[in-house]
Amino acid sequence: MNQTFTVTGMTCGHCEKAVTQALQQVDPQAQVVIDRSQNSVQVQSNQPRQALAAAIAEEGYAVAD
Repeated sequence: MNQTFTVTGMTCGHCEKAVTQALQQVDPQAQVVIDRSQNSVQVQSNQPRQALAAAIAEEGYAVAD
């Protein structure tokens, strides 16, 4: 299932890597595509949306509903 999140606070490649790693801890098979200029994180995963959003938030980034 493809899910898109609006995530603010990502400013560099390190931020993208942190978000990607957090998501892949929830789902090791997750495919993550990040577009920092659009504050967009697309995740291909079967995990619940809330679990994925929580993983991003735990890294310190704001996730809009």
